[in-house]
Amino acid sequence: MIVLAVESSAHTFGIGIFDGKKILANARDIFSTEQGGMIPNEVAKHHMAVKEKVLVEALKEAKLTMKDIDLISYTQGPGLAPALLVGRDFALALAKEYKKKLLGVNHIAAHLEIGLFCTGAKDPIFLFCSGANTQVIVHEDKYRVFGEALSIAVGNAFDKFAREIGLGFPGGPKIEELAKKGKYVALPYSVKGMDVDFSGIVTRATQLYKKGIAKEDLCFSLQETCFAMLIEVTERALAHCEKKEVLLIGGVAANKRFSEMLEVMCKQRGAKAFTVPLEYAGDQGAMIAYQGWLEKKREQKEFDINPKWRVDEVETFWK
Repeated sequence: MIVLAVESSAHTFGIGIFDGKKILANARDIFSTEQGGMIPNEVAKHHMAVKEKVLVEALKEAKLTMKDIDLISYTQGPGLAPALLVGRDFALALAKEYKKKLLGVNHIAAHLEIGLFCTGAKDPIFLFCSGANTQVIVHEDKYRVFGEALSIAVGNAFDKFAREIGLGFPGGPKIEELAKKGKYVALPYSVKGMDVDFSGIVTRATQLYKKGIAKEDLCFSLQETCFAMLIEVTERALAHCEKKEVLLIGGVAANKRFSEMLEVMCKQRGAKAFTVPLEYAGDQGAMIAYQGWLEKKREQKEFDINPKWRVDEVETFWK
């Protein structure tokens, strides 16, 4: 079975194709700005403008036509409603035109499952860190969230600080680059049980920037503090669940310093650290195609979006 998928939850419009054994295509176009952040309606306009081009790229990469596709999947949620609607409408139109089965899947579950597929991890603690989500997740009978960000996610925290200091969007890669030249200054460290809170850190870092502290030092300190908080709660989950693996996934997994810190912690605990490959760290269509393939036996009659769909609300019948 060959699955074509549409990802449009946030800044990325992606089309992925999976044939049951390997990823055949993973085309995408990413909304970005020189200044400011994501305005949902502007993101939706971007997706509308690039959707046909990305589809052509994906089919060309896979050396297929729409007639070869058996199933279409799309990101049903969570995400930005205007962006999700563009992807849903495009997937629905393709399914109707070519008479293909259609499934809406959960964006976070897709991140988790593509991580397992790409790394070979078997039963890990999932450390999911993206722009909009930061969660420590375990799969038991279903996905269980052991801890999460109480205010803004770590990716959004980086993007917010990047906007404050004029770096534009997305901010994470630019912060990572500046951090290589910085040194540590104290920032709030906010761990509350198994949860983390990043809003106060961004506020304090912004205040220090306005007082003249170098942006390189603040980028370094922001990374070190936020990542240390996340490693702490992940280590606690690892001990509590008696697991031997941790899998870092989501767009923030692209940060090399984050992977290094996770490796150190896991080595100290006799566990193995996995990080999803860069190609599949951020949002992309391949993970939605793989998730559609996993759920291929499911039947769906209504094709809506669900912008607040939590991963612990997902029925993992395919497991």
